[in-house]
Amino acid sequence: MNLPNKLTLARVVLIPFFLLFMYIQIPFHYAIALLVFTAASITDALDGKIARKNNLVTNFGKFLDPLADKVLVIAALTVFVELAQVNMGAIPLIIISAREFMVSGLRLLAANSGTVVAAGIWGKLKTAFTMVAIIAIIFWLSLCNDFSINFPDVFVSAIDKVVIPVLIWIATALTVISGGVYLKGYWHMIDSDK
Repeated sequence: MNLPNKLTLARVVLIPFFLLFMYIQIPFHYAIALLVFTAASITDALDGKIARKNNLVTNFGKFLDPLADKVLVIAALTVFVELAQVNMGAIPLIIISAREFMVSGLRLLAANSGTVVAAGIWGKLKTAFTMVAIIAIIFWLSLCNDFSINFPDVFVSAIDKVVIPVLIWIATALTVISGGVYLKGYWHMIDSDK
């Protein structure tokens, strides 16, 4: 197994550990979850670059890399919906999940006709922003819970009620835009008569 595939597999392996540390009530559990999620995000940034640069692109990587990204992000957002401390409803999670299912379906259709659906600039921007937003939210949870920093109520309210929802909705908007770009680019593959 080549290095990019090992990095992708490492990201998959890190997902249950991320979830474990988001839930388990031990000292500094959010900080540990933050480290795990950040490590997983770094593998996402590295595996594709290394594979393309060194001509190590494999079918295994083409299959597992986008799947690992989707599961990592959806896992984090699902935990956020469940946490009362994160001001996020289920709607962004549903929209983001629907987009991921749609793009996966398009990739399957494209693969059947011998076409590879490469990540475009909007998809890369969506992924990067979403990962950074999730890292920022977990960092905030860690500051407030693990380190028990007592910020002024006005500051806490601004972060909880404005900054976090704005980050989530920007990620959602980028997700919708990138999904629309994919759909427009590969619409010709969707034939209702076939």
